[in-house]
This record gives sequence, structure tokens and C-alpha cells, in this order.
Amino acid sequence: MSNAIKRHLSGPIHSRVVEHGGVVYCAGITADNRAASCQEQTEEILKKIDGFLALAGTSKARLLATTIWLANIDEKEQMDVAWKAWVDPDNKPARACVESRLGTPDTRVEIMVTAAK
Repeated sequence: MSNAIKRHLSGPIHSRVVEHGGVVYCAGITADNRAASCQEQTEEILKKIDGFLALAGTSKARLLATTIWLANIDEKEQMDVAWKAWVDPDNKPARACVESRLGTPDTRVEIMVTAAK
């Protein structure tokens, strides 16, 4: 196994995706459509995650861990509707979901994932 680190979609403050030691780390991801409901923001984020994982040569079937931050924990049911429709039912990751103040007032959800290659 290589000790090389591969970084994808790097910007001024972080990389969206980092690969190392057979593991893929995706940065916290938010929706572009901040006017959308929690469920719609979650659906947009999960589509982005699919793309980031594909970029690194893996998929949601290889997820290891997920952290989900909600601006309002009362919207967890909305987020879970999108999550349950998306997650691989045979390969669910370890998951945490917590309430937190997010980066902008209209960001309702942020998701970070880690996957095996």
C-alpha cells in the first residue's frame, strides 16, 4: 500500500477529497441551493457525495463513516427521508447526526463521509 496522498478539488482552504492508505475522506459538504428545504438540501449533498466518491474510484457501497450536522435537529426526519432513499441498504456506514450552528444562516445540513477505496 502506498503512503502517497492524493488531493482532489483543492481550493484556498481545503481539498474536497483526500485519498490515503486505501481510504477516501470527503470534506464537509453543503448544498448550493440554500433556499431549499432540509430534505432537498440533503438530496443535493448526497448527489455531490456520489460524484466525489466516483472521482476517487469508490462509491457509497464502501462508506465507512458519516457525520451529519443539522442546523435544527427538528428537521432530522426530513434529512432521514433523503438519507434512507440514498444509502446502500446492505452497506450502511457508522453514522452520527448532531445539531450545530453551520457556516451560513440558510445552510440546513452539512455531511462529511469517509469511504474505503
